[in-house]
Order: sequence, then C-alpha cells, then structure tokens
Amino acid sequence: MRQCLRVAGGGMLGFVVSQLMGWNYGVFFTVFPMFLLGMVPILNGHIVRQFLANVSINVLEVSLVVGLLKHMPVVMTLVVMGIFLFRFNLMAKGPLFLFGANGVLTLSILLHFASYPNVDLSDLLACNLVASLLAVFIAMLMHTLFPDVEARKPPPRITKSSSQIRHETLIGGLTATLSFVVFQAFDLQGSLSAQMATILVLFTLGYSGARVSAAKRAVGTLLGCNLALLMQLLLYTQSHHFLLVVLFYWLGLMLFAREHIHEGGGSGIGFGGMTTLGILFGQSLGPQQDLVYSALYRFSSMSVALALTLLVMACLHVVLNRWTPTRLPESSLP
Repeated sequence: MRQCLRVAGGGMLGFVVSQLMGWNYGVFFTVFPMFLLGMVPILNGHIVRQFLANVSINVLEVSLVVGLLKHMPVVMTLVVMGIFLFRFNLMAKGPLFLFGANGVLTLSILLHFASYPNVDLSDLLACNLVASLLAVFIAMLMHTLFPDVEARKPPPRITKSSSQIRHETLIGGLTATLSFVVFQAFDLQGSLSAQMATILVLFTLGYSGARVSAAKRAVGTLLGCNLALLMQLLLYTQSHHFLLVVLFYWLGLMLFAREHIHEGGGSGIGFGGMTTLGILFGQSLGPQQDLVYSALYRFSSMSVALALTLLVMACLHVVLNRWTPTRLPESSLP
C-alpha cells in the first residue's frame, strides 16, 4: 500500500504541478516520477546521482548532436547509435542500469522531437531539466510521507559472461537506433506512446524477455486507453473541473500501481497502464481535445511498433547467436 501511494501520489503531483504552471511537454512531468518511483523501489544518493547526471548529460548530448549534425542525417544516426550502444552496455553490466535506462528512454524522445524545425529546442531541454529535478523532489517527498516498513534487501548481483554483455548491448543499441530512424523517416511526431513502447521493451535486455514484456505492455496500454476513455465519458463536459480530473487520474494510477507492484516491477501491465494514463492526461485531456481519437491512435500505433520491434529483435537474436563473441550462454537461450 505504501509503495502504491508513492507511485500514484508522485504521478499525480507531477501532473498537477505541470498543469497549474502551464508548462509544455506535460508527458515529462507525468512519466518521470512514475519511472523513478515505479522502476526503482528505493531512493538513495546513488540513484539520485544517476538520475540527475543522466539529465545533465542528455541536455549536452542533444544540444551537440542536433546543433552540429542535424544537416547530416547519416552521421547523426551513427553518433546516436554509438550513444545508445554505450548506454545499453552500462545496462547490461548492471551497477549503472538506471543511468543507462533513463538515458535511453529520455534521449530517444528528446532527439526525435528536437529534430523537428517547429520545436523550440531550448524549451524542450528546459522542460526536460525541470521535470527531472521535480521528479527527484517528488520522489524524496513520497518516500518521506510513505516510507517502507522494513528496509529492502538489495537485489542479487548477476554475473554475466562477456559474450552475453555484448549480445545484450548490440541487440538493445541497434534496435533503439532503428526505432529512432523509423520515427524520423516517417515523420511520426504524434506517436509518443509507440516510441516509448519500443524502448521500454528493450529494458529486458534480450529477445526472450522482450516477447513477454511486449505482450504485457500491449495489455497495459489497452487497459490504460480504455480507462482513460471511461474517465472522459464520466467527466464528459466537466473536464474543466480540475479537482475532478485529478481525483480520477489518481484513482487510475492507484489501480495500475497495485498491478505493477504485484508484478514485481519492470515494464509490465501495471507500468504500461500508468504511463498510458500519464501520456493521455498530460497531453490530450481537455474540453476541446479528442481523447477518444488519441487513445485509439496510441493503442493502434503502439501495437504496430511493438510487432515490428519484436521482429527486428528476433532477427538480431538469431544473427548474434551465430557468432561466438556475441552468443548467449545455453542457460539464457529461450
């Protein structure tokens, strides 16, 4: 219950602050607290340093890559691939998993939107920076208000072979790069849910885990879309009453937070539902906005994106296992 209250309360606070302040890119303010409180059940100095170091480096990376290489798409793609491979290598090794995972997710979104000429790069990076700082403050507040009854035991360290680390690095980095290229080439600026889904399933660091994660992600997104539609139907013309919107949003987050915790964390049904609500409420909820279209479009685009992502990962999985330096151990094969 305490962890449910932390995750739902953090997501609600991010939404409330962004709406009251009228800040752009509300999705950053809704999703970042969920990520920090949901993907990591504890909060300490090491986690905070990883989270803040990541946002600082992200701002520098996006400024340099977009500012210097925007007119050279091939070179830009190669640099982005190098950045993704570096982050997935950190994730595969373990100790800096949060730094790598948050970096991959945030960087893919920032690079995609920063490449459009109508996007104010300064505003985009400023919102990302403010949202990250706010997420840390919200996480600290939630852990203070709803502390754990007992201290959590650290997760067991997993020993991996060099070939497994190379396999996980390449399958994650190459798939994330291809996702970036596709969303750039087809001008899919409005498909944020689909882009996030293609990145979140990569956090399992392998094809076998991604298959399970993708199925759960699809179910979570479908439930999140349907719940958002039900809330819009219940609110109807009263969506301008902010307290009612916040109450409905918090109740929805509590439902998905409970499922997320029962799943044991990770990007499953609960987390997929929470992030779907965060994106829909952060960007599409309002008396003059069509939440029905937004929900249906998000689910359909995400389903196609996940299917293509799994197809790419399956091909890479087979190719990498044919080469000894990147072959998975027998115990890790599906």
